[in-house]
Formats: sequence, C-alpha cells, structure tokens
Amino acid sequence: MKGKCALGVLVSGNGTNLQAILDASAGKDYPAEVRLVISNRPDAYALERARKMSVPTALIQHGDYPDRGSFEDALIAALDRASVNLVVLAGFMRVLSPHFVRRYPNRILNIHPALLPSFPGTDAIQQAWEYGVKVTGVTVHFVDDGTDTGPIVLQETVPCDHLKDSLETLEEKIHSVERHLFPEAIRLFAEGRLQVTNRQVLIGKERT
Repeated sequence: MKGKCALGVLVSGNGTNLQAILDASAGKDYPAEVRLVISNRPDAYALERARKMSVPTALIQHGDYPDRGSFEDALIAALDRASVNLVVLAGFMRVLSPHFVRRYPNRILNIHPALLPSFPGTDAIQQAWEYGVKVTGVTVHFVDDGTDTGPIVLQETVPCDHLKDSLETLEEKIHSVERHLFPEAIRLFAEGRLQVTNRQVLIGKERT
C-alpha cells in the first residue's frame, strides 16, 4: 500500500486504545496515520487526546438524527470526506447496522476483551471472571453483521488466576494487551498483509 493507511477512529469514551494508536502512528516507520477521530459523545476524553496530537475530530451525536440510518450516513460522509482506508472502533458504544458495515467490507477493525467466540457482547471481562476461566485474553477482529462475530485477525491470551487476581487486576492486564495488540493488527492491515478467505484471516508477507 503506497503512502500511509488513513484511519478513521470511532470513539465514545476515555480513549486509551485511541491513545495507543496515536502513539504508534507517531512513529516514523508506522504505516498508518489517524486521519479523523469521530465521537458520538461530546464529553468523550478521546476527543481531547486527538486534539492534543493535532488530529482532526468530529462530533456526530446519534441523538441529533431521527434514526440510526441517518446517523450512520453522517458517519459515512465524514469518513469518506477524510478518504479513510480503515475504520477503527476504539470504544465506540453504538451498534453499527449492516448498512454501515457493508459500506466498508473487511475494512472495520474492532477489539474485544476476551478470546472470541467466548464471551461476546458487553462486560466480557466480568463474564470471563465469573465463569471461572483459567485463560482469557484479547481479540482483534473484522466487523461483520453480527455482534463480535467477524473474522479474527489477532488474539493474545491472558492468564486468569483467581487466587492472585481480582477483577480489577485482570482488567488492567487485558487493557495492557489491548494497547499493543490493536496497533499491531492495524499495522498488518496497513502493510497489506491480511487476506480474508471465508472466516480465515491469513497473514502474509508485506507487499512491496
């Protein structure tokens, strides 16, 4: 892929994963750059993180639109104006409809704090903790029409020791993995190394 891959990042909250992506993209040799950060919430600190690094931001509040379709059309218009190559969901707390997802086939990445297909949906860390798993982890996946059902790009395990861990320490371990796994998955996409065949994401050599 010639030039840097243009990222459009959708956020709703604090933006720790956004910060990890911004920090990675500041590296000279990193093949992607954040072109636009969009939030649906005006109080999202992620917007301030972007502004501090001189990244353009947009506030598109779902409550300003009569239905989900028109809200998503506004998102699409903003992303397309920024010529985004990859849409990144970094704590975006709105479910995206097939209307949006099919606009960017295999060009939307999400991160999930569990080893999918286990514990999809919300509160995944707590779900795993209460289930008593010995190993949990983090998944980066492409987004499809389902909830956390898209093809898996990368996964990394996190041990769960109920004698030594608490829910809070487990959360911190998982978030620590997220902060390096998400930028790595984005890098692989930007280098043109991800090939999706049915449900399999194959990682090849960097394209020249």
